[in-house]
Amino acid sequence: MITLYVVLVLAAALYVYGRRSFGYWRARGVAHDPPRAVFGNNLRGYLFRASMTQLAHELYLKYPRERVVGFYRSTRPELLVRDPELVKRVLITDFASFYERGFTPHRTVFEPLMQNLFFAEGDVWKLLRQRMTPAFTTGKLKAMFHLIVERAERLQARALQAAAAAEALDARDLMARYTTDFIGACGFGVDADSLNDENSPFRQLGRKIFKVRPINIIKAILKEVAPNTFQGLKIWNHLEADMNELVGEILSKRNYKPSGRNDFIDLMLECKAQGTIVGESLTRLKPDGSPERATLEFNDGLIAAQVFIFFAAGFETSSSATSFTLHQLAFNQDVQKKAQAEIDRVLAKYEGKLCYDAIKEMTYLEWVFKEAMRMFPSLGFLFRQCTKPYTFPELNLTIDPGVRVLIPLQSLHNDPQYFPEPERFRPERFSPEELESSNKYVYLPFGEGPRACIGARLGLMQSLAGLAAVLSRASVLPAPSTRRHPLVDPKSSVVQSFKDGLPLLFKDRSKDE
Repeated sequence: MITLYVVLVLAAALYVYGRRSFGYWRARGVAHDPPRAVFGNNLRGYLFRASMTQLAHELYLKYPRERVVGFYRSTRPELLVRDPELVKRVLITDFASFYERGFTPHRTVFEPLMQNLFFAEGDVWKLLRQRMTPAFTTGKLKAMFHLIVERAERLQARALQAAAAAEALDARDLMARYTTDFIGACGFGVDADSLNDENSPFRQLGRKIFKVRPINIIKAILKEVAPNTFQGLKIWNHLEADMNELVGEILSKRNYKPSGRNDFIDLMLECKAQGTIVGESLTRLKPDGSPERATLEFNDGLIAAQVFIFFAAGFETSSSATSFTLHQLAFNQDVQKKAQAEIDRVLAKYEGKLCYDAIKEMTYLEWVFKEAMRMFPSLGFLFRQCTKPYTFPELNLTIDPGVRVLIPLQSLHNDPQYFPEPERFRPERFSPEELESSNKYVYLPFGEGPRACIGARLGLMQSLAGLAAVLSRASVLPAPSTRRHPLVDPKSSVVQSFKDGLPLLFKDRSKDE
């Protein structure tokens, strides 16, 4: 009897605890779905029946007249923003109130690999951004472009092999291998050769980073359901040894000095050579209201963290975007022929050789790539976390520190009020004549504002080089098993992916001549 009583008391306590914040949006007059105890509105997410992007898109469609919609991730209130003007406020105008992403609690738990430019918060993020921004100039990009071209040529050869064998090839896997080789060369100075070696160590590392591990899923859920109790759980500790060993080995081979390869490791060593980073604090103020002095030592641990995110972010986003571009071209042959005509014309000016200037001239190919990212952005949403009490003046709505704001990119990119006939693959939307400046805060595949992707130009050039290399020699066609509308994997977390890959056929263009 006593045992039953204890169980009932614990169940009641859990129920009350699991509903403790559920009056938040009701008190503020914000439309939202009724939440469930403990899970909030995210039960299907925790059960892997819907991705974060899919849940956000459902809410976006369900409340078409609302500028904002409430959501509970477990007991944590979040705000989905549907209005581009409010998006601009969060990302640009009032960035000082939204400079955190909110993926990791930087003030409570130090997880080494999270101290990178994507996940870091507060002063760590600000000082990293301050030091690393000059490392991504046009000059630096040009200097490493020859490394991109070498990998793009191998990608071309692999596509022609598939064409000769008349075999369907998973474009997602193909472009993942190309991206892995690019990251190996431009990031680490390593010739990974993932395009030809199934067991390439770099390919295995990429798979390990994105492999869904049950224990990490449980940790992530516990941290959301009971953050104060489980905040000490680390999610990426299984990769720390691999990344530190890899980076340590490369740094040792270079005697901890830039090698002249102009790759990412060289850029990081240059950042380290500049010494301690000093700047104004984002989080701490003097009594007179001015920022305190903030410092950060750019050590080998920070280099490993930046290398980790360079690998993780570049690998998944670029391979997703380029493979979906090929998928759309397979089903839009008129667009593919137009892109190939431009590629042929530009390459003829450069003796058939890919180079930085040639890629810059392929404007239609860039529109093609941007249109694919409009339809299916690799990152289906953006997160920003409120850092101090903030009032949206248009709504007279005040939110508290710790509330995350979710910007649903997939939904905005496919809303017919911004992009007519959004289901049509029409690259001309991105021509100067058609592109509307009003859509600046709608189309955001690389984010916007101070926390926009620092490697956006590098990712764009690497992606365009890969597409140009393939399309200059081969055409893509649907395979018998290709779905016109691929199924999104509900297990996708930050970066979207498809179930069953993207199988395509490749055809040697020289056979048509």
